[in-house]
Amino acid sequence: MIIRELCVENFTEIPRAVQAGVERIELCDNLAVGGTTPSYAVIQQANEFIEQNDSKTILAVMIRPRGGDFVYNSYEAKIMENDVLKAVEAGAQNLVFGALTAENTIDIDLIETLMVASQGIPVTFHMAFDAISADQQTEAIDQLVELGVDKILMHGAALDQALPHDKIKSLVAYAAGKIKIIIGGGVTFDNYENLSELTGTNFVHGTKIIK
Repeated sequence: MIIRELCVENFTEIPRAVQAGVERIELCDNLAVGGTTPSYAVIQQANEFIEQNDSKTILAVMIRPRGGDFVYNSYEAKIMENDVLKAVEAGAQNLVFGALTAENTIDIDLIETLMVASQGIPVTFHMAFDAISADQQTEAIDQLVELGVDKILMHGAALDQALPHDKIKSLVAYAAGKIKIIIGGGVTFDNYENLSELTGTNFVHGTKIIK
């Protein structure tokens, strides 16, 4: 079974997503910059709508204080920690975040802090992963496994390039049995089944994953 994750901006698309029966929703704000943290009220309302409609859809919430790079200072780190706590309180069932050092390696200290704040709910490390150099990505996968991360969202290249399915297939094979890989970026209703087959993952993500 292919697990479709629809990326939505604010609450407006939640009813359509639930009606379509998507398996997962990634809820964020400000998609123009790649997504930032939605408000407490939006998370809460999305969760209530899913519950009221007896949906099995999983609500995953983006935690990202701003657009731009994924290197965060101490103030931004504190914002992220507090946003994680509030997202869990508001009903998030999964969380989506990522953080890197200035050298584009996993910011282990910050991810550890955010994992504690997540209180055991599943976490996806988002497309910050694509900024890690290719020769360090298997090591990064091992680090995320050690940190307790459940999934990694990746495109495998710059977003203006086609999804490199051979490269991702090798990472999916490496990660097998340890952590799940979600593919995103140019993944749509029309091509997700083919891309799932080509990459070997059954997790797909996009803003156009349903008609």
